[in-house]
Amino acid sequence: MLQGAGKLILSSSLLGFLIACGPPANPPPPKWTVENPSATSGSAPKGASQTSMRESRPDTGTSSLDALRNGGSTAAAGPLKDVFFAFDRAELSEEARAVLKENTGWLKTHAGVRVQIEGHCDERGAEDYNMALGAKRAHATMEYLTTLGVPASRMSTISYGEEAPACKEHSEECWSKNRRARFVIVSGGPAS
Repeated sequence: MLQGAGKLILSSSLLGFLIACGPPANPPPPKWTVENPSATSGSAPKGASQTSMRESRPDTGTSSLDALRNGGSTAAAGPLKDVFFAFDRAELSEEARAVLKENTGWLKTHAGVRVQIEGHCDERGAEDYNMALGAKRAHATMEYLTTLGVPASRMSTISYGEEAPACKEHSEECWSKNRRARFVIVSGGPAS
């Protein structure tokens, strides 16, 4: 009987401790998947000075995850344009293909740049489903760029699902802005 009371006191104490701690101050980072793990950040080539590397490459972008960690605002746009998708779809529209052709021109001009393609969804749908759909959108974008001549080794993909919206209103106009593939420059050095 005394053992049972000891377990009850210990359980009550543990429960009280957990309640007193409360929820974490910052929510955990969103889950993500990497579709191309071989595309890691590159470093400067041997013999190149850091100054010349900084001068010859564009600024690296801010990922949507970094933007969330720094106050939840939308990450700033870079030189590469986002592409948008229809509801519940991962196929590229003709408009998206035209944007990717423009992005390809920029990527070919800046041959040392490596990018991460983020896949995003609107808030509708289950979290796991949206993570998978975001991954499909990012992967479809990367595959199309490879058909246009951008080496896959210069690209990686990540899915944020619905975790990093560009717009937070609950309307079709806003949701259409969240169904996207976004480009982040992760390195200006050559692919390794």
